[in-house]
Amino acid sequence: MSIDELCALKVPAAKDSVLYLWATASKLLEAVAVIAAWGYIYKTHAIWDKEKVGMGYWFRGQHELLMVATRGKMSPPAQPDRIGSVIRARRGSHSSKPDQVRDWIAKWYPNERKMEMFARPCTEMWPKHDGWETTNTTRGSAPGRLTLTVV
Repeated sequence: MSIDELCALKVPAAKDSVLYLWATASKLLEAVAVIAAWGYIYKTHAIWDKEKVGMGYWFRGQHELLMVATRGKMSPPAQPDRIGSVIRARRGSHSSKPDQVRDWIAKWYPNERKMEMFARPCTEMWPKHDGWETTNTTRGSAPGRLTLTVV
């Protein structure tokens, strides 16, 4: 799936919602384009320290960005539930993300509908919505392995 196709997707998210988007350093500009195309406003990000050096050109990558964007009226997690901006979790299988991030999002937004797109591996933690699958097989692979969670 090209970045243009990804930007053109009609994501069935509420007008008041938060987007958590994983992006590699080399795909930062594409991630920002997706955020804008979907009508979200970038707020902040966290860094996932994979605790293991990977491949790279300028730097050998050891982290990914977890970008946070909102549209409409969406509050951050309650003050006592907020976490530090560095997530330390050892890298797992190809393109998988730390499970605790899903747990945090579920805790922060217990009553909100959640949807995960392009996740590897897929999870049944959050049900499928509006024809979207929790795995990337029906929609193709997102460029740069962007993983999107919409609350």
